[in-house]
Amino acid sequence: MSDTAILFPGQGSQEQGMGRDLAEDRIWALDLWKLAERESGLPLREIYWDGDAKDMADTRALQPALTVVNLNLWALARERFSGASAPLAMAGHSLGEFSALAAAGALEVQDAVRAVVLRGRLMADCGGEDQGMAAVLKLDRDAVEEVVELARQESNQLLLVANYNSPGQYVISGRVQALEAASALVRERKGRAIPLAVSGAFHSPLIQEAADEFASFIKSLDWREPTFPVYLNVTARPEADPQELEKAMQRQMVSPVRWIEIMNQLWDAGARRFVEVGPKSVLAKLAGQNLKGREGLVTQNISDMDQALA
Repeated sequence: MSDTAILFPGQGSQEQGMGRDLAEDRIWALDLWKLAERESGLPLREIYWDGDAKDMADTRALQPALTVVNLNLWALARERFSGASAPLAMAGHSLGEFSALAAAGALEVQDAVRAVVLRGRLMADCGGEDQGMAAVLKLDRDAVEEVVELARQESNQLLLVANYNSPGQYVISGRVQALEAASALVRERKGRAIPLAVSGAFHSPLIQEAADEFASFIKSLDWREPTFPVYLNVTARPEADPQELEKAMQRQMVSPVRWIEIMNQLWDAGARRFVEVGPKSVLAKLAGQNLKGREGLVTQNISDMDQALA
């Protein structure tokens, strides 16, 4: 077993042209795009190879397209991570967790694609103009949680921390009135609050109705013991029991993403090399921020065919 942790990115890591080189070179990679297009009813290749940023941000298209790219890259790179080089563990950020579960064998690839198609549709349809999310930068965890509590009291509206990404990067989710109050409090404390272009208050109880429908689908899937430990967003712990994986994924949509804890848990388990498999390098950068100053830390990104084959 190596000291490598494989990480799969989620929403926000999309970019134009992603996955095109691999799909045009390997028929099996193109086939996965075609499967996702059939399941979603959307022209995903057209959107992500030739479309604009607005179309690429639509979560209905984004969730299956990014999952296809992640899993195609893993399929090409996985021979490098076998035998003595097998991963110590895997993890995926929010949407990316489905890529991790499929890569680890807990889910069939086709089932993972079907799951994220439904997840994307439900999350696109679940929100409203009175819901939203915002990234909070340059404040520590205590300050962010204090801001959330004060904004909640001031507005008498739901607000919570949805993503614990790194010591200086959090995402808050809830009612717009509470978000506006929180943003003002963030600015008072010399932080930055950046509204996110999302259709709802993801990772919060405000999308419970969508989560309930998704949970029914999750129960119908064939869950298996993963080949590698998968550290879950909901618990920040590794899980191998198929039944526990199923239960956790039923809650994932409305639960916070505990990424800071996952990074530290992986480090404590012996991970020193963090390899992000997917477009951009969002999670590789977050690993550097979460584990800053740790001796032996190595981060790497596999975002295209050349890097997968290197």
